[in-house]
Amino acid sequence: MSQTSTTSQIERIPFGATGHDSTRIIFGAAALGGMRQDKADDVLEMVVRAGINHFDVARSYGEAELRLAPFLSEHRSELFLATKTGQRNGSDARRELEESLSRMQVDQVDLIQLHNLTDQPGWERAMAADGALAALVRARDEGLVRFIGVTGHGTYAPEMHSKSLAEYDFASVLVPYNFSMRQNPQYRDDLEALLTTCAEKQVAVQTIKAIARRRWTDDDAGKRFSWYMPIRDPDAIARAVAYVLGRASLFLNTTSDATLLPAVFEAAMTRSPVPDDAAMAADAQALGVEPLFIRDETDDVRVA
Repeated sequence: MSQTSTTSQIERIPFGATGHDSTRIIFGAAALGGMRQDKADDVLEMVVRAGINHFDVARSYGEAELRLAPFLSEHRSELFLATKTGQRNGSDARRELEESLSRMQVDQVDLIQLHNLTDQPGWERAMAADGALAALVRARDEGLVRFIGVTGHGTYAPEMHSKSLAEYDFASVLVPYNFSMRQNPQYRDDLEALLTTCAEKQVAVQTIKAIARRRWTDDDAGKRFSWYMPIRDPDAIARAVAYVLGRASLFLNTTSDATLLPAVFEAAMTRSPVPDDAAMAADAQALGVEPLFIRDETDDVRVA
């Protein structure tokens, strides 16, 4: 991999208005979901060596929260710890939060996120008086969580996050952000509007799918460690990471394919120049990069 300048650590910036300076690379602990404990321990050791101080997990990520528990027993105070609930009813969201705390053997998480809140019926249910948001606000008041965020996949995520921020002062949002997604004019416009709002309100912006290549097809061979096919070429990964981190306010959540973590960490430490659109378009053509989400066609995560 070509390098321009190497630093010893990944840059840290304020995570919105939370008061925490998070590494701009956030460890997506979904990578641990299907691992044995010994393998998970090895991955976590690598993450620590890279200096990552912000972990993101979810109750729905297989055994990931359980795999984190031994590590957190020794390192909890050193990390900003985030989890998620996909439930929209208040009682169900509270139950999932309590399960997450129990599974990770912690008394508090720094951030609980309403997971993939991108559909209108789900949004209305979550925002109701007995919905998930109200339950999580009560949990925050009780000290079980410190902050509340919202995440989303698909092309509706930026638009719906803007709607959510008009309803409540969420601490963070999470959206897909890569070159291929930004070629969709409607998505790009919705995303830019969201980023403007987040800058004004000091809301942290997390991104996903930086190194996504395309959805798997039935003809694709090899092991699948994430629901989409990732980019594997180290130079292309470096450009994809630089493309996201070139936007000074963004955080990049890592892929669930742990085999690619070293390349992502190296790219973040190297801080290569931000690639222009021509370089990204060349990678897209050479690798067959396609947007993972197409409005009203493939807006969900796994189903084509």
